[in-house]
Amino acid sequence: MATHLPNNQIFSRNSHLSITSQQSKLTGMSFRPVKLPRSTGKLTLKCSLVDSSRTEPVGGDINKLVDFLYEDLPHLFDEQGIDPTMYDESVKFRDPITKHDSISGYLFNIALLKKLFTPDFQLHWAKQTGPNEITTRWTMIMPFVILPWKPELVFTGTSVMGINPKNQKFCSHLDFWDSIKNNDYFSVEGLLGVIKQLRPYKTPDLETPKYQILRRTATYEVRKYFPFVIVEKKGEKLAGSTGFNDVAGYIFGKNSTKEKIKMTTPVFTQAFDNKQSNISIQIVLPSEKDLSSLPEPELEALSLRKVEGGYAVVTKFSGKPTDEVVAEKEKSLRRAVLRDGLKPKEGCMLARYNDPGRTWSFILRNEVLIWLDEFTLE
Repeated sequence: MATHLPNNQIFSRNSHLSITSQQSKLTGMSFRPVKLPRSTGKLTLKCSLVDSSRTEPVGGDINKLVDFLYEDLPHLFDEQGIDPTMYDESVKFRDPITKHDSISGYLFNIALLKKLFTPDFQLHWAKQTGPNEITTRWTMIMPFVILPWKPELVFTGTSVMGINPKNQKFCSHLDFWDSIKNNDYFSVEGLLGVIKQLRPYKTPDLETPKYQILRRTATYEVRKYFPFVIVEKKGEKLAGSTGFNDVAGYIFGKNSTKEKIKMTTPVFTQAFDNKQSNISIQIVLPSEKDLSSLPEPELEALSLRKVEGGYAVVTKFSGKPTDEVVAEKEKSLRRAVLRDGLKPKEGCMLARYNDPGRTWSFILRNEVLIWLDEFTLE
């Protein structure tokens, strides 16, 4: 399976990115137009969470509520759970396909998600966005273990949480998903987006480079990759396999100490420029290895290199990754990220999650990645 950020890793409030564990929801009474992130591509209506006649702000206490969310949300899906006393009995929760109008319904929804998915909720930030309003940005990864291929449902978005100024409790919780335009309940677009994520992909049960999904749109993910080490050799085509036997030979013992190194996934093929004049085929080495602990390759054509990681946009597809298919995926991905205001670098990478055993080609997992110059999670 893919290696994401460890479930128990939590980033502090002052980190550039913060992470925790939980899910979000809301409703509201008055409406005002608000522009969602670029990935949604349009304006939508956002509930103000509290009656517009209640204009008195929470004031300095809102900072305490922000701090509370940083402390409380990591417990959403663990044995401790969230603190229900901080929510109105009639708290209104909405996401595109779910709604509840009580704290008991809110807690039931959390319990149901725990039972079906074992979710990993990652809180990136929480901040005041109105007199009686806090917005959070998050990622939710939910392995659907009921199905044999165990698909991962991934959602990213924001939650707007309304505060009742009379008792300083949360009275509403509204989720906006990055992957859809219609976030109103009930969203057929949202339901179809969930069903689409259930399609089978075969991912070998091997270690992969660690990454964190920061944003998932309808067509791509933005990931933060953490550093990893590769063995590589010059290749010929982005979708080709020239040089693979040599780089695989390194982990099978063709190195200075004859050490056999654990297999990982995927196999990367990288084009360093848009003309694909410089191609490298790469195998990722296990995370416990670093450059100082690795034996030297026997072949001079092989080299070891640390990839510093960074931000990448990624699109996933199945089937045989021919040159034509990969080229079209790369063009479509580049157009999409440019449309959304991101800054892609030259070149791209093909990731092939080939299973050492036999796998039907229509469920093979492939990805095209493009590194970004920069990315700010807003």
